[in-house]
Amino acid sequence: MMKLYTVPLAPNPMRVTLYCAEREALGCHFDIEQVIVNTLKGAHKQPEHLQRNPWGTLPVLELPSGRFITESLSIIDYLEAAVEGPTLTPTDHEAMALARNRERIVEMRITYDLAWYVHAQKSPLGLTPDPAKAAELASRIQPGFDYVERELSDGRSFLGGDEPSVADCTLAAFLQFMRYTETDLLGERPALRAWDIAYRERDHVRSLFLL
Repeated sequence: MMKLYTVPLAPNPMRVTLYCAEREALGCHFDIEQVIVNTLKGAHKQPEHLQRNPWGTLPVLELPSGRFITESLSIIDYLEAAVEGPTLTPTDHEAMALARNRERIVEMRITYDLAWYVHAQKSPLGLTPDPAKAAELASRIQPGFDYVERELSDGRSFLGGDEPSVADCTLAAFLQFMRYTETDLLGERPALRAWDIAYRERDHVRSLFLL
């Protein structure tokens, strides 16, 4: 059995949790034990966890071999290949490349800065607020949100079309992290707002968004 070391609320663990929920909804079975690592009490910096991941971050997937995968997207890539059943990645080469490109844009143009925005605004780890830095990061995120708004403007249900993708899991996880700050950076983007609400209201993921 695999073990997923994780923590509620944190966006990268949430991305993996949403991914697993999406594939389970398609009929896949994940033989994974979830182990909560209490970051508020510093458990991620204890020797036991640092042996799994020297950077002390989460999530971490422990494989049956005893080896560890320490990056959320790498965990998803492994599970896409290792767990039988329908996947979230298209098999057509062009569609696969476009799906990966979309996920990377969301990560690099939105979620990387959004994570730091949260910590500058209202850090769950207790970091000192930095309003100037938060404002700078909020501004840098806007072109990424514009990209998503354009993608969704044709009425598609998900970022890649009619079915959820890894990009949807990534964006939804980090928008949930944003809500922890009780701020809203989405602006006047009706398609993005509609997607955000519709994604969270689906039966198999709704409970995961309850703070």
